[in-house]
Amino acid sequence: MRAVKVYEETWPLHTPFVISRGSRNEARVVVVELEENGVKAVGECTPYPRYGESAASVIAQIMTIAPQLESGLSRQELQTLLPAGAARNAVDSALWDLESRVAGSSLTDYLSTVLPKSVTTAQTVVIGTPDQMAASASALWANGARLLKVKLDDHLITERLVAVRTAVPDATLIVDANESWHSEGLAARCQLLADLGVAMLEQPLAAAEDAALSNFIHPLPICADESCHTRTSLEALQGRYEMINIKLDKAGGLTEALALAKAAQSQGLGLMLGCMLCTSRAISAALPLVDYVRFSDLDGPTWLAVDVEPALRFTTGELHL
Repeated sequence: MRAVKVYEETWPLHTPFVISRGSRNEARVVVVELEENGVKAVGECTPYPRYGESAASVIAQIMTIAPQLESGLSRQELQTLLPAGAARNAVDSALWDLESRVAGSSLTDYLSTVLPKSVTTAQTVVIGTPDQMAASASALWANGARLLKVKLDDHLITERLVAVRTAVPDATLIVDANESWHSEGLAARCQLLADLGVAMLEQPLAAAEDAALSNFIHPLPICADESCHTRTSLEALQGRYEMINIKLDKAGGLTEALALAKAAQSQGLGLMLGCMLCTSRAISAALPLVDYVRFSDLDGPTWLAVDVEPALRFTTGELHL
């Protein structure tokens, strides 16, 4: 029999995290601990209100399969018992951790993943006044960040982007609108981004409205985030997006995320690896995907006032492995 623990943790942020949906001052995660024959394993997820999730709802979902978990539930069986989402991710991550620990190896070694010594990660510039965002970008660049993810809503787009680009003329910029834009005026905004040398635009329209991207000619790649969760999302993305953002919390864990990465690549889609606000536990679970992607956006733990121990080693814009 396995011992199973499920609980919530709250991790304060050192700086408010501001996107188009609002501001957050803490990361709230759900943790699954497993113990089998003296081997302890852990998985973490971040419930996301955008997808109708809360810590309470995620814990309740996990508890519905607690008896099966205790009796030796496998990852393959898990895929049919819980839907894609944060709850399944926490359990899937814990089961991967258990498998690799039983085998006496790290997760990446268990999967024969060859990791680089360091991974360039995007550092997020959250929404503020143009001057605030320029100052943030400048400080990140001065501390070593070379890939910046600029959060925007539907206001002051030109002013904010011009201020950021002026502050960091040589940085690689990606822009994330978090579904806050509309199809009207999108072509002009895409041209503005291209003129400013932005490398990619992430989820400009609401997922329910992205049919407007069909046959939409645009001068830079557009990446699906909220519009892409699992392999079942891919068919609707054709002709609308050039890239997808894979997150374990959306896919429901590494098991589906690996399959999604391979399927998306076979369809010619570029890949980005993202995360929620989380601890190093959640990033460790996603590391086998690093080799698949063009962009890594793994700065979630860098927003925490204190990270879990043992923590991964981050410097500004780099994850050191």
